[in-house]
Amino acid sequence: MSKDKPAVNNTAAFDEVISIIERAKVNAFRAVNRELIAMYWEIGKYISDRARLDGWGKAVVQDFSNHIQSRYHGIRGFSPQNIWRMKQFYETYRDNEKLSPLVREISWTNNVVILSRAKTDEAREFYLLLCSKNLYSKRELERQFDSMLFERTMLSDDKNKLFIEKAPGLSALRDNYVLEFLDIPETHKEKELRKAIVANLRDFILEFGKDFTLVGEEYRVQVGNKDFRIDLLLYNRDLSCLVAIELKVTDFKPEFLGYGKLDVMESVA
Repeated sequence: MSKDKPAVNNTAAFDEVISIIERAKVNAFRAVNRELIAMYWEIGKYISDRARLDGWGKAVVQDFSNHIQSRYHGIRGFSPQNIWRMKQFYETYRDNEKLSPLVREISWTNNVVILSRAKTDEAREFYLLLCSKNLYSKRELERQFDSMLFERTMLSDDKNKLFIEKAPGLSALRDNYVLEFLDIPETHKEKELRKAIVANLRDFILEFGKDFTLVGEEYRVQVGNKDFRIDLLLYNRDLSCLVAIELKVTDFKPEFLGYGKLDVMESVA
């Protein structure tokens, strides 16, 4: 009489298949999104040409919108306002060979946010790369605008900016950070700051960039015969390196740099 084979835990194998499915879903979404953005680009070009050559204005675009709605019942994205955005979208990027490919890598919703809030090509490139790299939602992108991420990055020292240029989409290295989401008292201790960061780790990672994961808090390292504890130790998957964070709740002092760590100064831009 044969005995049943012992049960085998196939969770790890199953998870590999799940990863394949998730990758396929992401790739399918990106392919569909590129086609959608390409369609909006072509419509924007058409409206721009007609406005220039035939004097199309708001009344004609309203009729155009109504015609589309009558042809495709329930279709979304073709309100007169959105059609005008397509025109502005095309006219903003048509002569910029560097940025025009990037707009196809993010959602139309995020494109509209960048279009309406970024004032220069440099800012648009910064947020386009950041969005594409970190797959920001609209809420996450708007938070970065509200915290003036681009301006804070541009005010950072040359070493930080050079590092970011070598790793497009990286938002970690700046001279100051906005941590209002921690919701801690104005007067607090470093331990309270660290605990608040860990408790709100998702939003903290978004402030740095999505390629970061937490290795540990108060991470123990030994140098020679001395033990040191790193407040927060992160790992960046894209750069394949560790980032040590020493938290201070006082004003910055030059001697803090002696730790040989990345000093995160809690401040508001």
